[in-house]
Amino acid sequence: MSPATLLAQAGPTQDRGLAADVLAHLDAQIESARSLLAVVLEQGAAIRARDVHTVVRLAGILRGEMGRRQLLEEDRSRLLARSGERLGVPAEAVTLALLATLMDRADGERASARSGELKGLLHELQREHSCNRTLMQLELGFLDHLMGMLAIDGVNGYDTRGSSTSITRPRPHGGLHVLDLRA
Repeated sequence: MSPATLLAQAGPTQDRGLAADVLAHLDAQIESARSLLAVVLEQGAAIRARDVHTVVRLAGILRGEMGRRQLLEEDRSRLLARSGERLGVPAEAVTLALLATLMDRADGERASARSGELKGLLHELQREHSCNRTLMQLELGFLDHLMGMLAIDGVNGYDTRGSSTSITRPRPHGGLHVLDLRA
């Protein structure tokens, strides 16, 4: 058998450069996820404290971090394409298990641990962000209710187009509810 045939049968060989790039990329992803989580947690505290200026400031910071995440996703796509090429599979078929075949055992274990940490951070980030969105919807619903209560005398407000129109809404049963616990 030729050396090329033996090499092809043995599968891919280790690629120290690719392993280092994958580990560095995972570290960058973890750092970004931690940063996003810190902002989302701080924003949640600001929402609970009804600190509008801080909520808005943190929303801007979140937008900036999301732009950096987009760059990380582009790097991830390039790494997957490079790994897929090295493994002889399409980029979308590259898994951590396949990547580990290109790494020595220690690097494979580090990559697996970092991947697990990243998944945990992203799960927590998603949960906290969903909680913040719910809190904001509740706050806006409460404000909408208050504005409706204030408009009972026909005071005009501004609609979504900026026009001054009546913002009063018909109330069910014609009553005024201070606290409406009906679903």
